[in-house]
Amino acid sequence: MAAALPPRTPRLGPVRWLRDNLFSSWTNAILTVVSLLIIYWAVSGIWEWGIAGGMWTAENRRECLDANPDGACWAGVVVWFNTILYGSYPDAEQWRIDLGFIVLALWMAPIWLPRVKGKTLIGLSTVAFYPFLAGYLFAGGEKGLFMQAMVSAAIVCFLYNSAHALIGVFAGGRTLAAVLLQTAGLHAAPEKTQRNALLAFLAASFLAVFLLQTGWTAAEVSWTKWGGLFLTLVISGIGITFALPGGIILALGRRSKLPIIRVVCVGFIEIFRSVPLITILFMATTMFPLFLPEGFVLNKLVQVIVAVCLFSACYMAEIVRGGLQAIPKGQIEAAQAVGLGYWKAMGLIVMPQALKFMIPNIVGNLIGLLKDTTLVSIIGLFDLLNILQAVSRDVPWRGLHKEPLFLGATIFFVLCYAMSRYSRHLERTLGGGQQR
Repeated sequence: MAAALPPRTPRLGPVRWLRDNLFSSWTNAILTVVSLLIIYWAVSGIWEWGIAGGMWTAENRRECLDANPDGACWAGVVVWFNTILYGSYPDAEQWRIDLGFIVLALWMAPIWLPRVKGKTLIGLSTVAFYPFLAGYLFAGGEKGLFMQAMVSAAIVCFLYNSAHALIGVFAGGRTLAAVLLQTAGLHAAPEKTQRNALLAFLAASFLAVFLLQTGWTAAEVSWTKWGGLFLTLVISGIGITFALPGGIILALGRRSKLPIIRVVCVGFIEIFRSVPLITILFMATTMFPLFLPEGFVLNKLVQVIVAVCLFSACYMAEIVRGGLQAIPKGQIEAAQAVGLGYWKAMGLIVMPQALKFMIPNIVGNLIGLLKDTTLVSIIGLFDLLNILQAVSRDVPWRGLHKEPLFLGATIFFVLCYAMSRYSRHLERTLGGGQQR
C-alpha cells in the first residue's frame, strides 16, 4: 500500500496572508497600524541619529559637536574599538585570543553537522580539555608537566574531532575508527580490534603533539590586562559551561534519599539563591581568600569565576529539579521493570526528557547569566561595560555616553538572540513541546 501523504498546505498569496495575519479584524488592523508607526518612528530616529547624521572620523568629541550636534559621534568608538574587544591585552599578542576562539568554533562545529556521530563525546572533550588550551593561549608563561600534558591532550582531541567531522561529512557518517580500519584492510575486524586501532591512533597523536609543543612557550600576559568583550566572554563562557553539569549534580543531590547529601545540597542552593550576585562577588573577593590554606593565593579573576559558576549552578539546579518533577513516576518504574539501575534509568530515560522539556528555561537562565556578568565591573574588572564607560572618561571623548552604550547593547543583543535562536533549533530538533 502506498504511504499516506500529509495533506497539502495551500499556498497563500501576499494579499491573503496580510488579510489573515495582520488585518483579520478591526482590532488587529488598528494594532498593526500602531505597531508599524512605532517601528517607523524608532527606525527613522536611529537612522537620522546614527547613520545619516553620524560622524566616523574626528580628533575629539568637540569636533563632532561642531559638525553636527544632533548626530552620533562614532569616531570615539572607532578609536576605542580595539580596546573594547581586547581590553589592555598587548596588541602583539591579540592573535592568541583570536586563535583561541577560532579553535573553539572549529572544535564545536561537528556538533552542528547532522551526519557526524559521537557528538556527546565531542562536547565532553570540549569541556574537559579546551579550557587548558585556551587558558594557556590567553595567559601564557612557563608550562609545568601537568599543563604540558593537558595542552597536548587538548590538541589531540581537536585534531581527532576535526578528522571525525570531515569523515562524518564525506564518508557517509562513518566513524573515524571504521575508516582507519577500512584503510588498513581490517574493516571486518571485531570490536576489540577496532577499539585497539583507535586507541593506537590516539596514543600516536598524543605522543607526536606532546613532543612538538613542549618546546613552545607563549609570552605571559597578566590577568589584569584582560578586559573588554574578551573578558566578558571568558567569565560568561566558563559560567555557562559549568552551570548545567553543576546544576544537574545539585538537583540530583537535592532529590537524594541520603539525608546528609540532601541537606547539604538544599542548604547550598538556598544560600546562593537567597543572595544577590553582586553580594556573592564581593564575598568571593574579600572573604573567600580567608578560607584558603596559608600561602595559597588566587587572583581576583579566578575568585570571580568561581563565584559565578557556583551562583549559576544553584539557579540551574532548580530548573533541572522542575524538569525532573515533570517526568511521570511511571517512567522510573518502567525503567526499573526492565532491569535498569538508578544511574542508568536517570541517565538514559529520565534526565534526557527533563532537560528536553526545560530547554526554554535553561537557555533563559544562561542568557541572564551572560548579561549578569556586567556586574564584575563594580569590583574593578574591566569587562565590556566598564570599558564602554571608560570611553566617556577619556579626555578627547569626555561625555561620549550614548554611542559606546549603543554598541554594547547591540553586542549583547546579537549574543542573546543567537542563543535564543539556537534554543528554538534544539526544541524543533528534539521535539521539546509545541512550537510557536
